[in-house]
Amino acid sequence: MTKAIRMEAFGGTDVLKWQEIDLGAPAVGEVQIRHTAIGLNFIDTYHRTGLYPLPLPATPGLEAVGVVEAMGEGVESFKVGDRVGYPAGPIGAYVEARNIPAAKLVKIPDSVSDEDAAALMLKACTVEAFVERLYPVKAGETVLLHAAAGGVGLIACQWLSAIGATVIGTVGSPEKAELAKAHGCTHTVLYRDEDFVARVKDITNGEGVPVVYDSVGKATFMGSLECLKRRGVMVTFGNATGPVDPVPPALLAQKGSLMLTRPVLMDYVATRPELEHSTSRVFEMIASGKLKARINQRFALKDAAEAHKALEARQTSGQTILIP
Repeated sequence: MTKAIRMEAFGGTDVLKWQEIDLGAPAVGEVQIRHTAIGLNFIDTYHRTGLYPLPLPATPGLEAVGVVEAMGEGVESFKVGDRVGYPAGPIGAYVEARNIPAAKLVKIPDSVSDEDAAALMLKACTVEAFVERLYPVKAGETVLLHAAAGGVGLIACQWLSAIGATVIGTVGSPEKAELAKAHGCTHTVLYRDEDFVARVKDITNGEGVPVVYDSVGKATFMGSLECLKRRGVMVTFGNATGPVDPVPPALLAQKGSLMLTRPVLMDYVATRPELEHSTSRVFEMIASGKLKARINQRFALKDAAEAHKALEARQTSGQTILIP
């Protein structure tokens, strides 16, 4: 037996229940791991509410780090005692221990702590995919990044700064502005007090930016389109303020042949080579000192509901982890 957060219905944080579950032996091709740290991500709240529906009952969570305790038949790439992690599911990370396909796991190098790996993997692999493969940002380019002091935001600020890009970041408070700047954000915009479109145009001398990274959703989407240069790329990857309204394709043409994408990490680590490439780049960035975790919140796994409340209320900054 082991304990897990389970949900039998979609809804508010009250649907997250702390329960005992059976944990059998790992099947063929599986590894049994005991978690030491679990990453909290905004997508977890979408799974809980049903915005991204799951078959019920379900256990949320897409990333975690732990230690190998047993292996199923056919597993040769890991051994008992290995430190391992997974950045992109399969879903079900809110557990003390679980069985998971070996193909989804990577070894955690000695240079990376369990907590840092759990805090960074999903978010940093997302940043790697978006700034190195979806739209390869070049040194000297200026980009717009919403929620620059959030979990993904602080990682993106560091990564983009390391590339040599200029980052315009929107934030919700002067404190978050200072945090974003400390992580490489060049210009901060207090979105509650300032017109971010006007600020972007002012900073770029009216040109706009070639790419916008927007995890906020409904509240910023149309303004983000206004910030783009001709043939600019709109990367919308979150719904913190609600889902974006339907967009007629002709609107993208009218605003300068813009390109719109709604990416998810799972499609960028879908193959074993992609998974290894992305996690290796993340671990390289950590080892080089160019990427550092900012774990500002830790919750016990059994208190996952409280973690969700804080995240949805925008009371968090940096990264949040759950401790089994």
